[in-house]
Amino acid sequence: MRYISTRGQSPAFSFSEILLGGLAPDGGLYLPESYPQFTDADLTAMRGLNYRDLAFYILSRLIDDIPAVDLKNIIDNTYRAEVYGFARKSQNADDIAPILKLADNLYLLSLSNGPTLAFKDMAMQLLGNLFEYVLAKKGETTNILGATSGDTGSAAEYAMRGKKGVRVFMLSPHKKMSRFQTAQMFSLQDDNIFNIAVNGVFDDCQDMVKAVSNDATFKAKYKIGAVNSINWGRIVAQVVYYFKAYFAVTTNNAQKVDFSVPSGNFGNVCAGHIARMMGLPIDKLVVATNENDVLDEFFKTGVYRPRGSANTYHTSSPSMDISKASNFERFVFDLVGRDATKVRELWASVDNGGAFDIKHLMSQLAEYGFVSGASNHANRMATIRETKEKYGVVIDTHTADGLKVALEQREKNTPMIVLETALAVKFEDAIVEALGQAAERPAGLFEIENLPQKFTVMDANVAQIKDFIVKHT
Repeated sequence: MRYISTRGQSPAFSFSEILLGGLAPDGGLYLPESYPQFTDADLTAMRGLNYRDLAFYILSRLIDDIPAVDLKNIIDNTYRAEVYGFARKSQNADDIAPILKLADNLYLLSLSNGPTLAFKDMAMQLLGNLFEYVLAKKGETTNILGATSGDTGSAAEYAMRGKKGVRVFMLSPHKKMSRFQTAQMFSLQDDNIFNIAVNGVFDDCQDMVKAVSNDATFKAKYKIGAVNSINWGRIVAQVVYYFKAYFAVTTNNAQKVDFSVPSGNFGNVCAGHIARMMGLPIDKLVVATNENDVLDEFFKTGVYRPRGSANTYHTSSPSMDISKASNFERFVFDLVGRDATKVRELWASVDNGGAFDIKHLMSQLAEYGFVSGASNHANRMATIRETKEKYGVVIDTHTADGLKVALEQREKNTPMIVLETALAVKFEDAIVEALGQAAERPAGLFEIENLPQKFTVMDANVAQIKDFIVKHT
């Protein structure tokens, strides 16, 4: 399996060759030269497998340069009950990603049972083990540079803390994450973890990461790696739980399902798109946004118009406060027929602060199953209250956005699966506003906000982050 850039000006590489780097040298994102195809016989063979075996069945089609026995060991060491049984003692921890039925043909996919209580753990824990394996084989080290609007940062740091040959430099928007999210990251005292709070919004952090990654000389000299969802390893790990959820709510391969995905950087729903391209019987992929509705605007109009940091709203679902969705380029590459020249043309406009209009391709969107909708603060407060009243379940603000839009797009006879984003405890102020009381905290996290914190405040300045990396490597 070889991987190519969406911008078509980089050579094809193996999985291990692209794992550490994130962006391709030409600024594009990696995708397989062609998607592996799962037949009806494959789907039957996968039905009933446990999570570890299912992950190996899928990932071994996408990762062929790591010996099968080693890949199986990495997967088995990642998806263990003691890692993913942390949050909900009422669910089967060995199930890894349990399904919770809310009503007939309406489900939540529980993805927040990992160590940081967010769906990012599902991929990041695997990525940490893959990084350590590949670095050891190569006898190398890496300096991970990432940006987070909340959950990616803590998931990455908990996955990489103590890993041999790895340092993590994580940028986050200063004072724009929840107190719980901030404490999860900044309370880590590990020598290989560096938190940088940027005066700005998430898009400023992301732009800094891209600018450093696009400096080929600096990137090579200081061995800059990436764990944001621009990293292909993150996406492939997320593909697995779409298959897991499908098999959990269907009885035969002729059935189709819908997924509703709270969306900011388009990475999670991009994994659903790839699962669909590989043969998973998905009917609709519902893109749910918050007030930062750039993606909803695109799927309704064909116009992609990033708003810029000055026009990005700070909301009660802060992990979705993104107006420039990095992974969107992967889908557009498929939408335009894998025409890299066209992708370069479109993103030249985006990279220069502009927009692009491809409404002439709107008729083709139906072929990929995408629909969309948006939510706002009042919507998510109401959805949190109604979900507690009707189903006895407390959901977080991002999952509420996903459920609100899912209910608008739901069809009576097709199972609708809403991807859970995080545990409600991570967004305590919003939960108290919605329900009048805080969400239950897992054991060991009652006083996390009171732990000592270690972080550096920095302006959104590329030269400054480069200097910081140089001084700490």
